[in-house]
Amino acid sequence: MGHVAGHAGVRQCWSARLAVVAAVGAAALLLSVAGLKSMALVAVGLAGLAVTAAAGWWALTHRGVVRGFALVLAGVAPPAVLASYIAARLLWLVLACLALWALAAAAGWAALRADAVPGTAPGRPVPPPGHACLLMNPRSGGGKVGRFRLKERAEALGAEVVLLGPGDFADVAGLARDALVRGADLLGVAGGDGTQALVADVAAAHGVPFVVIPAGTRNHFALDLGLDRDDPSRSLEALTDGVELRVDLGRVGGRVFVNNASFGAYAEVVQSPAYRDDKAGTLLRLLPGVLTHQQGPRLRAVAGDVTVDGPQAVLVANNPYRVGDRAGLGRRDRLDGGVLGLVSVKVDTAVQAADLLRGRRAPGLVTLTAAELVVDADRPEVRVGVDGEALTLPTPVRCVSEPGVLRVRVPRHRPGVPPARPRLDWRRLWELAFPAGRALPAAGAPGAR
Repeated sequence: MGHVAGHAGVRQCWSARLAVVAAVGAAALLLSVAGLKSMALVAVGLAGLAVTAAAGWWALTHRGVVRGFALVLAGVAPPAVLASYIAARLLWLVLACLALWALAAAAGWAALRADAVPGTAPGRPVPPPGHACLLMNPRSGGGKVGRFRLKERAEALGAEVVLLGPGDFADVAGLARDALVRGADLLGVAGGDGTQALVADVAAAHGVPFVVIPAGTRNHFALDLGLDRDDPSRSLEALTDGVELRVDLGRVGGRVFVNNASFGAYAEVVQSPAYRDDKAGTLLRLLPGVLTHQQGPRLRAVAGDVTVDGPQAVLVANNPYRVGDRAGLGRRDRLDGGVLGLVSVKVDTAVQAADLLRGRRAPGLVTLTAAELVVDADRPEVRVGVDGEALTLPTPVRCVSEPGVLRVRVPRHRPGVPPARPRLDWRRLWELAFPAGRALPAAGAPGAR
C-alpha cells in the first residue's frame, strides 16, 4: 500500500509541476511575443464573447428583423475575432497559448483530483426483503424493461412485479399503497424520475425501503445515487446484496420531488400544447414574451433574508447541484444535506446577458441553499415543472426539504458518484509542485504522499 501511495504522490507532484509550468509558459509566451499587444489580444477575445452573448439575448427576446440581425451578429463575432488575430499575424500565438492553458488545466485537475472526496455513501448493510413489490413502466426509456428483461429477473429473485398500463399513471401512488396492503415490505420503480418521486412519497410515508431501477430516459436520481444507468438490471442486486441509505425528499406545494422543481421560462414553454410537436418553433415564438415579462407570471423567490424579484427562471433542487462542473445542473454530490438548492436567473438587458459570462459573480445569477423557500407570482396560479412533469400550482408555492425521510436500498457494489472536478486552486498546486523544505518523495518511501 505504501508503494502504491508513493507512486500516487509522485504522479500528483509532477502533474502539479506540469500545470504550473504550462500556465507560466503561456503567460511568458504571450508577453514575450506580443508585449503590450497581449492586453489587446485578450480584450478582443473577451469583447467577442460579450458581443456573442448579447446578440444571443437579442435573438431570444425579439422577433423579426431584430432577431435576424442578432443571429447574424452572433455568427459574425467569433470569425471577426479570429480575423483580427490573423491580420495581426498572431493567430498562432493565441492558439499556442490556449493549448498551454488547456494543458495546465488538465494537469491541474489531475493533480487536485486526489484531494477530491467521493460522493457515494457506503450505506448500512441490510437483509433481503421478505416481499418486494416493483412497479415497472414497460414504455419508459424506449422499452428498457423488456430489453433488459427486468420483469423476469425481478421475479426470479422473488419480487412481485406490477406492469403499468396506459391508464395506471394517474394513480401510481395508489398502486404502491395497494402493494403495502398486500404485505409488501419494499417498494421499487423501474421508470422515469416523475414516477420514482410518486412512489418514493408513499415509501417514505410508510417507512418502507425504496429501490430505484433506472429504466427511464435520463434518471438523474439514479445518477446521484451512484447507480449504473447503462444496465438497470444491476439495480436488482439491491434485493439480494443491498445497503440502505437515508436521503432527502423535496416538496413543492405538497408534491414530492426527487430532483427539482422549475419555475419561469422553462416551465411556461414546455407546458405549451405545441411544444411536443415543435420544440424549436415553440421556444422561438414564446421566449420573447416570457423573457421580457410580457407573458407569463412575474416571479418572486424568497429564501430567508434573500429576495429575488422578477427572475425569468427559478430552479429549486433537492440538495444543490454542483457549481463549476460541466455536468452543470445534472449532478449532486450528496442527497442527504437537508437543504434545497436555489438557482435563479434574472436578465433584463443585453449587458446583463453578457455579464452572465462571469458565472457565480454575475449579479443576475443567484445560487444559495435553504431548508425552505417560497416562490410567489403576480397570478393566483403558476406553472411548475416537477421532475419533468408539468403541473399548475396555486401561489405562493412553498418549497421545503424533508431530510432523511426516504430509505433507499441500493446494491452494495455500484459505480458510485464520481468526485466533482476540483476548482483550479493555484496556491494548492504550487504547494504540491514545490513542497517547502523537502524534496520530491521517492515512490514507496516513508512519508510519501
